[in-house]
Amino acid sequence: MLDIRLIREQPDLVKSRLATRSPAHVETIDAILAIDIDRRAAETRLQTLQSDRNRLSKEIGKLRAQKLDSADLEAQVKKIAEEMDQASTEAESLSAKQREILLNLPNMPQADIPMGRDAADNPVVRTHGEKPVIANPKDHVVLAESLGLIDPDRATKISGSGFAVYIGQGARLERALLNFLIDTHTREHGYTEVSTPFVVRRECMVGTGQLPKFEEDMYGVDGGGLFLVPTAEVPVTNLHREEIVSAANFPIQYAAYTPCFRREAGSAGRETRGLIRMHQFDKVELVKICSPEQSNAELESLTANAERILQKLGLHYRVIVLCTGDMGFGSAKTYDIEVWAPGQNSYLEVSSCSNFEDYQARRMNLRFKGEDGKNRYCHTLNGSGTALARLYVALLENYQQPDGTVGIPEALQPYFGADKISK
Repeated sequence: MLDIRLIREQPDLVKSRLATRSPAHVETIDAILAIDIDRRAAETRLQTLQSDRNRLSKEIGKLRAQKLDSADLEAQVKKIAEEMDQASTEAESLSAKQREILLNLPNMPQADIPMGRDAADNPVVRTHGEKPVIANPKDHVVLAESLGLIDPDRATKISGSGFAVYIGQGARLERALLNFLIDTHTREHGYTEVSTPFVVRRECMVGTGQLPKFEEDMYGVDGGGLFLVPTAEVPVTNLHREEIVSAANFPIQYAAYTPCFRREAGSAGRETRGLIRMHQFDKVELVKICSPEQSNAELESLTANAERILQKLGLHYRVIVLCTGDMGFGSAKTYDIEVWAPGQNSYLEVSSCSNFEDYQARRMNLRFKGEDGKNRYCHTLNGSGTALARLYVALLENYQQPDGTVGIPEALQPYFGADKISK
């Protein structure tokens, strides 16, 4: 959530940054400022009435002590109390309206974010490795079904489309990847492993920005009071909601595995075959909490940590920076890591690493005490380290062999227990 003081004091700056996302946000800022004027006026009127009531109450006390008539003053106090109720109701209503608009307003892109309308305008920052030379590469669905790794028909039978059943070596490969990811990030990159619930309260979803804007994409239960997690970002970042954390512990770094549940509302027509776009998929998420001065450097470190996974697995990938028109709702800057998938003849996003600055921290009241003794909002970051389903796709398609087997990268072999997958 954006700082209302920043909007009030530097409206042109906020408008210009948000206009790079959508010109419609300019009018939204004007609406917020208009409400802000009315809200502050109502609050000022309430404070004035409170002062008047206190003054008159003291005078009534003096009159009563002298056994003099105070009826007129008491009538004034009663009238003031009624006016205070009206002013309080008005202020609360305007405050709630202002907060609702702010909750639906995206974050401001950092000043150096490239301008663009959509993914086609995202510049490549760097690439790693080379595309493998594979004659007539098969896609992961053909490979997985021929080796008996997944059973899409039974997945559809029990849950519908967009779900997977992994079998035998297929299930073992998924488990091996999860352990490999967690071990790499905790043992080599210094993250603390946490295991969190897969169901979160509504306020946690608001805190990280999934609600209220994207509720139709989420799986709500208990009448919308609880939600299946769309990513470990939600429970892990909210571990410190409404806390004042110690700056001495910065950066706070967590790594967590969760399944991720997403309805993907409005995704008709997108690629839904196989494991590329799922309603449920596993992921290891990386979360950082730090000071504002650290966050840009921590974003580079976070992205490097996610890249290291693909490097250890010997996979070709590229890193892109998202343009203003393709950025996530709460992000101030995002790098996407895309791995090459020969069977798709395209790159697949396996990680999105973002700096949210204080956008999430304001929503969840996450603060730290600065050197001046004042409480300041933390900066939060997160990134996939990585998403399992698409990494699974990339491994099968990049390591397919002419004899129909699939090789296992050396770094993964201790976890999988073999150097290849065969019938």
